[in-house]
This record gives sequence, structure tokens and C-alpha cells, in this order.
Amino acid sequence: MIDIFRSEWTKLRSVRSTLWTLGVTALLMIGISALLTASATNSADGPVPADQGIMLSLMGVKFASLSMATLGVLVISSEYRTGGIRTSLMAVPRRINLLTGKAVVFTGVSLVVSTLAAAASVATGLMIMKPTSIGWAETAQVVAGAGLYLTVCGLFGLGLGTLIRHTPGAIVTAIALMMVLPQLTSALPGQWGKTVSDYFTTNAGELVVIPRDSSSLGPWDGLAVYFAWVAVALIAGAVLLKRRDA
Repeated sequence: MIDIFRSEWTKLRSVRSTLWTLGVTALLMIGISALLTASATNSADGPVPADQGIMLSLMGVKFASLSMATLGVLVISSEYRTGGIRTSLMAVPRRINLLTGKAVVFTGVSLVVSTLAAAASVATGLMIMKPTSIGWAETAQVVAGAGLYLTVCGLFGLGLGTLIRHTPGAIVTAIALMMVLPQLTSALPGQWGKTVSDYFTTNAGELVVIPRDSSSLGPWDGLAVYFAWVAVALIAGAVLLKRRDA
């Protein structure tokens, strides 16, 4: 597996789209943090509470999640587009090992970059707001949660890319499942509708970054539910990867 990890790391860092996507992720988070916290500071009558400011600092996660999902899609769909997947499968006949290598390398890179971007976003927001008191333990927890959430979003993209194998189709599916359908579920009636909405993909996952009192899930419970969705996509993709021709 070490050779597979090295190979996947070489592929990931040698593709321009990786650097561009990670850069866009960081810029989105830091830029939106600066914009929202500056707006809140200028319009507030007094100091903005630290917890509110931290939440505003991380609102960029909503948009960064799509860039990370896109990168997850490209990790495998780009090989199908160029035909490089045939060479990869010849070098690694055990297809599950290949997918595992991609997932492990992507997780490591995404976790580091996403956590650093989240920390930079919060630092930017705090410098603009200058709150009098900060709960550093809670802040660290939210930053770590943001890094984990964005990484899981990327793995969701990897699972969808493995399933669909077509870059535009996988990205459109990711947008639908992560941005469009979660919003629509809030319109479902009754208690069953609320339950569906609470447990639906990013509605559950983003609780670890932006908690909602109306949700029946806690922050880490929500991330676990979202990871279950991602695990289903990855497992389904692994099954089809084994059965289909390259």
C-alpha cells in the first residue's frame, strides 16, 4: 500500500487543478470571513459577541464544501477522462486498494489544508471584530470540525466520481445532494419532514460548524450522519469499480 500512497500523492500534487481548487477553497473561506465580519462590525451598535463572530467567520464553509467536493470528484474522474485509469488498474489490479489509496491520500491533504483555511478564516474574523473574550477551547473545536466537514465533503465527491465516472455529471450530482436538495427538504411537512431534513446530507454535516438549535442532532452526531451518507457513496462506488470495465 505504501507504493500506492506514493503514486496517488504524486498524481494529486502534480495536477494543476489540485492547487487551484485548494487555493479557491482557502480564498473563499478567508474572503467571506472578512466580508461578513466587517459588515457585522460596522452595522452593530456595540461589540459583536465572539461566538457570533466565529460563526460568521466560518460561513464560507458552505461554498468551500463544493470546491472540496469538486476536487474529490477530479481525483478519480480525471483519470477516466484521460484514460489513465487503465494504466492505474494495470499497476494495481486490486481495485479496492487503488480506491483506498486515493481516499487516504486525499483525506490527509484535505484535512491539513481545510483545517488551516478554517483557522485562517477565524483568525481573520477575530482580528476584524476584536472581541473582548474568546472561548479558545470552543474555537478550536469548531475549527477542527470545519476541517473534518470539508474533508468529508471531498470524500463525498470522490464517492460520486467513482460511481458516475463523468466529471460534469458527478459535480452536478454533488451540487444537488449538498446544496439544492438539503434546502428543499426544509419544505417537507410534519414531523417526518423535519426528521428527513435534519438527517439529510449537509443539513446534518454542517452542524459541526454552524449549530442549529432547531435540529434534533448535535454537532458531532450530525457529522457522523453525514459520514454515513458518504460511506454509502464510497461503498457503492467501490462495488461498481470492481464490476465495471475501465
